[in-house]
Amino acid sequence: MEIDFERYKADTPSLLYIHPNQVHRPFQVGADVVAYILAIGNESIIAQYLTLLEGITPTKPIPLDDRNFADLRQAMLLCISLFERKKDRLHNSVLKDSCNAFIGLIISQYLESSAPVDKLSRFDMVTRSFKVALELHFLKKKRRADYANELNISIAYLNECVKNTTGLPVSQHIRQRLILEAKRLLYHSNKSIKEIAIELGYDDYAYFSRLFKKASGMTAQTFRNKNRD
Repeated sequence: MEIDFERYKADTPSLLYIHPNQVHRPFQVGADVVAYILAIGNESIIAQYLTLLEGITPTKPIPLDDRNFADLRQAMLLCISLFERKKDRLHNSVLKDSCNAFIGLIISQYLESSAPVDKLSRFDMVTRSFKVALELHFLKKKRRADYANELNISIAYLNECVKNTTGLPVSQHIRQRLILEAKRLLYHSNKSIKEIAIELGYDDYAYFSRLFKKASGMTAQTFRNKNRD
């Protein structure tokens, strides 16, 4: 499967959450493989779950053991069955509740696969806070100082935490997030490359073009042509 232009492979029963903003391609599955897909709008998801889902993107497939796979499969089949019972008086509310139960099971799997908050180091906690802030503000805040101020720490300490945890400096994370957004817009929209550059906060179109090519190994136009074939 391909998500945000990165390829992932699953050899066992797996769970995959795809954020609405992520670009994903059709799954490539064999004749003996079954894929269940549930698409649900944010307005139907309870607020607590929405907050938790924001914290687990971008994401990768999670392998499932037999019990968790069976529970998720049954929950999905219940959602499908209830969806088809459109004449029931409580159809909408019952369907919404069943979908949220299914989403709760999905979130639980991702939470189990991540380190508990009480076991995170100070570096991990700062990095997690930085990533949340980056996702919220990357269009307007492009300097390390912006995020250091956001977290009330020095630029040097922020960079030390992020680089120690991820292996990459803060500036590279900022560039990567902006380039990812550029790729999404090149794929999804019909906006010109200049319009995309301006939307991302780059009035200097030539600078944006050089930045994109350096990060992606190809021009923005070549990327668009390649991914729309």
